[in-house]
Amino acid sequence: MQGFTMIDLIILIVYLAAVLFAGLHFAKKDMKGKEYFKGDGTVPWWVTSVSIFATLLSPISFLSLAGNSYAGTWIMWFAQLGMLLAIPITIRFFLPIYSKLDIDTAYHYLELRFGSKGLRVLGAVMFIVYQVGRMSIIMYLPCMVLGSLTGIDVNLLIVIMGVIAIIYSYTGGLKSVLWTDFIQGSVLLIGVTFALIFLLANIDGGAGAVFGALAGGKFLAPDQPIFNPNILKDSVFIMIVGAGFNTMGSYVSSQDIVQRFTTTTDTKKLNKMMLTNGALSIFIATVFYLIGTGLYVFYQQNELPPAAAQDQIFASYIAFELPVGITGILLAAIYAASQSTLSTGLNSVASSWTLDIQARLSKKELSFEKQTKIGQYVSLVVGVFAIAVAMVLANGGVKSAYEWFNGFMGLVLGILIGMFILGAFTKVANTFGAALAFIAATAVMVGIKYFVPAEAVSIWSYSIISIAVSLVVGIPASLLWTKIKGECSEPLPNTTIFK
Repeated sequence: MQGFTMIDLIILIVYLAAVLFAGLHFAKKDMKGKEYFKGDGTVPWWVTSVSIFATLLSPISFLSLAGNSYAGTWIMWFAQLGMLLAIPITIRFFLPIYSKLDIDTAYHYLELRFGSKGLRVLGAVMFIVYQVGRMSIIMYLPCMVLGSLTGIDVNLLIVIMGVIAIIYSYTGGLKSVLWTDFIQGSVLLIGVTFALIFLLANIDGGAGAVFGALAGGKFLAPDQPIFNPNILKDSVFIMIVGAGFNTMGSYVSSQDIVQRFTTTTDTKKLNKMMLTNGALSIFIATVFYLIGTGLYVFYQQNELPPAAAQDQIFASYIAFELPVGITGILLAAIYAASQSTLSTGLNSVASSWTLDIQARLSKKELSFEKQTKIGQYVSLVVGVFAIAVAMVLANGGVKSAYEWFNGFMGLVLGILIGMFILGAFTKVANTFGAALAFIAATAVMVGIKYFVPAEAVSIWSYSIISIAVSLVVGIPASLLWTKIKGECSEPLPNTTIFK
């Protein structure tokens, strides 16, 4: 058990310097306006696809997926299969709409479909508040783990991570973010795959012992059914369907993902992005779960490392079992997952604030130069603020409050998908119906999450419930409003699946 060595530290520093250099290399000095938020059209689709993958795979997932299968079963793995539902629906119905409308942001669609600046601003505000909280937690948690394993001060790790992400997000806009995400995602894929191979090679019985453990109850427990007629209860079925709608919510209504779709209007490229991202995500989740079960078998045969908590088990294995040098690369991969999510968050918040809020509320039309300056300023301010909050979390012991905050905002953001489905799948929906649907879905979901016993309603049914409430409330409310007002306005062309 050699732990984190000087060689590993050097590798980590070199890696961070390389990421910063790459981000600056892809920056353009003459970048203006929407080019800062949407790229310049030269980024290949496969780079954008890996960027989506890196954005969705947060460092919290990196640390927890292996921990889940180490301490329990593969039940959570089925949530990744939700992509088999989310991707076809997104490709079939939403990407053609976004491509034809050539939207600037996710919430631009709400304005075009419902003719309401207010709904656009509402969507943007929900996303921004959620994303700022998420960025702080994404810096804080991995840096706490890395700090305990490497001996490096947590505050220093947070500052370095934040400053590097701010520099290339500020300087290069989306193009720099996409290319650095591609590098980070590639390092993660290669590093984690190597870790699995190395782990299997050092287990007595190899892969056979791991699959033996899976057959012996580590895949699914007896109390984890494939299907439960009560869809409010946990089962493999509801996990796949519920996670599918959750993931679709990210693809359709979360600016950090939709921003990638705005880099091109070529539907073939968009479809390739989605399919490749789905394949990568299911592949890496499977690798993580195999690692978790492998670690369960490995530590039955060997002594546990010093830091053996569930969510730290994989990071501890990296630090104490992998060869010198490889440890540095794999810990850099954890850092990479954090930085890619952070840089994406900064640029998506900057784009949403500038294009959805500032441009909508400004009395004068903003020039492209002004949009760029505002975006850069917002990414800088938000980045510094997120660093400060992450440091408060690391030193103030207020983790639980921020977990509540992040959970609440994630819930509200998930409710946004109801408005998008209401808009895309119906012709009758109007501003009044959409606003009332949002309020109703929010009230119902907050009530379920905070006032109904957790065992009574599975978290995987949340998205299904919120979408159902949005449709049940939004459609009649829209029809009633139309009847009262005596007006029947048709949605703009290409804003619904009905053309």
